[in-house]
Amino acid sequence: MYDLAAMGAWLEFAVRWVHVITAIAWIGSSFYFIALDLGLHRDRNLASGADGEEWQVHGGGFYHIQKYLVAPDHMPGGLIWHKWQSYSTWLSGFALLFLVYYLGAEFYLIDPAVMALAQWQAVLISLASLGFGWVVYNQLCKWFVDADQTVLMVALFAVLVAMAYFYTSVFSGRAALLHLGAFTATIMSGNVFFIIIPNQKIVVDDLMNGRTPDAKYGKIAKQRSTHNNYLTLPVIFLMLSNHYPLAFASQYNWLIASLVFLMGVTIRHYFNSMHARKGEPTWTWAATAILFLIIMWLSTAPMFRGDDADMASGPGQRFAQAEGFDHVQDIVMGRCSMCHAAEPFWDGILWAPKGVRLDTPGQIVANASAIYLQAGLTHAMPPANVSYIEEDERAAIRAWYAAATGG
Repeated sequence: MYDLAAMGAWLEFAVRWVHVITAIAWIGSSFYFIALDLGLHRDRNLASGADGEEWQVHGGGFYHIQKYLVAPDHMPGGLIWHKWQSYSTWLSGFALLFLVYYLGAEFYLIDPAVMALAQWQAVLISLASLGFGWVVYNQLCKWFVDADQTVLMVALFAVLVAMAYFYTSVFSGRAALLHLGAFTATIMSGNVFFIIIPNQKIVVDDLMNGRTPDAKYGKIAKQRSTHNNYLTLPVIFLMLSNHYPLAFASQYNWLIASLVFLMGVTIRHYFNSMHARKGEPTWTWAATAILFLIIMWLSTAPMFRGDDADMASGPGQRFAQAEGFDHVQDIVMGRCSMCHAAEPFWDGILWAPKGVRLDTPGQIVANASAIYLQAGLTHAMPPANVSYIEEDERAAIRAWYAAATGG
């Protein structure tokens, strides 16, 4: 029978691959259409009645693109809808959230030092928070649809800061930043699923039935599309943050996450201004650099991570009491803890890689699955086998894991 842990690892890899592919497709189309809309020449009296046009060259050919402010006078054939990218990205992302953080809640989602939660409680909070985010954001958009959009963006930023603080007060640092990314991505996908596509369908239906489409549907859809444009870069940062403990394991991780949203605004403002031919506001690069330097400074504040897991009860009990644990503890202490420690003494390592510490029995138990996959089943760790772990030691890790899991 094929190793279930290996199957799970490959499934996670496959879903992550799909998630990255679909995210590239979604982000690419989003950036392209925002740049296209901003760059349209609207000072031309077009015979077609279009609002603006642009000529582009790519792939050995020329493209003549026109945009109608509301809709053309008749329904064109072969209309292409841009929606699968958003839906596939969210669905694959949620599948990854389920595989890594829900099934592995005791290791990745819950940190007893932050809040002692049962697995079902943590998962329920996660699900409820994603739904809450869409409801609050959608209501804000309805309130401010005719107001200065800057006011709406400030209100949205306040919500994101509050959620950053909430997540870091409930989940592990790694899960907190990942969830803030999922929270924001849910808002973005909700915009496409609940607002942009339905509004476009209303316009199409009006055209097919000989009615003049109402311009308000296009206005609302563009508002939400613009929000997605400014939120994209922070979401990418937050999704990558789980690989960098300097981001998620800092005492001020919630503040770091908040500043990332401001960097997303400054970066996109530069490109949006350039595409709209309104100049190149180079001050945005200085502002972004300053924000990033502040983030770097905040990340070096005292890092936090829970000490020993409770080995007397819960999921750690079976690993702590399994045959061979004492031997595996000696192996990990000798081969891994020189880097994976509160104060690593391996040259060039300043913080435990990915925030994983293995210098106490409780931490070894808490990371049992990772130790098995990285150093027992595969040779991924230590990297390049720098600590010269022996094959019989890897076998001991596999035997200990099997004894604990009944494998």
